[in-house]
Amino acid sequence: MSPHWGSKAPEAAAPGVGRRYNGLMSSLTLVQRLAVYALPLILALTVREMVRGRVAFRLGDTTGQQLGRLSLNPLHHIDPLGTLLLPGMMLALSSAGLGGILIGWPKLIPIDLRKLREPRRDLGLIAVSGLAANLVMALLWGVVLKVALMQGEVEEGVWLGIRLMAVAGITLNAGFFVLNLLPIPPFDGGRVLLSLLPARHAVRLAAVEPYSFFILLALMVTNLISVILVPPMLLVVRLIFTVLAIDAI
Repeated sequence: MSPHWGSKAPEAAAPGVGRRYNGLMSSLTLVQRLAVYALPLILALTVREMVRGRVAFRLGDTTGQQLGRLSLNPLHHIDPLGTLLLPGMMLALSSAGLGGILIGWPKLIPIDLRKLREPRRDLGLIAVSGLAANLVMALLWGVVLKVALMQGEVEEGVWLGIRLMAVAGITLNAGFFVLNLLPIPPFDGGRVLLSLLPARHAVRLAAVEPYSFFILLALMVTNLISVILVPPMLLVVRLIFTVLAIDAI
């Protein structure tokens, strides 16, 4: 799943970025907002899943290849509910001033542990590849933003749209990265722990997986998910802005 915290995420991303970006976003219609978020969201969800499938293939699991899921074509990874309908509804609520977390998911590539050469180790490597994919995409969107900023001050037109889209791409991927660090399966953080813990402790942690949805739901209802995830997500965004020397949009 991929989170986005409405206007809160970019506000503290870097000096001089937040208020301008929030003002521009709040002035957009729902259709314009969908246009800004569509490509970054689809790439954040589908490229990550493709990378995980390719790493699994390298480690011996041919399931993704047999299903034709190792393609860069996003259409192969889109889940109608998780990639399109639910994120669209959350953006509509955000446009109505209700805010909240933008959640989505791709059509998952099944992993067959029996085909992996070293299942525990390889499961951890596959999880790390998903995390790395989102970090790389966040950085690439940062490069896009840097290029857009080099065009000077713009109040409308293509470069303004690219600028907004790039900020959305950075925050979405940073949020996806941090959310998947949660130390419970099926999140990547939980998968990495399963690969590192002694067998008896890994079995206990794996037993939590059937309840992970309810744990996430409880965190969302109590708003603890924002308390837990927003600070590290903003740290990731700040680091990207610092590395690329971006200080204003």
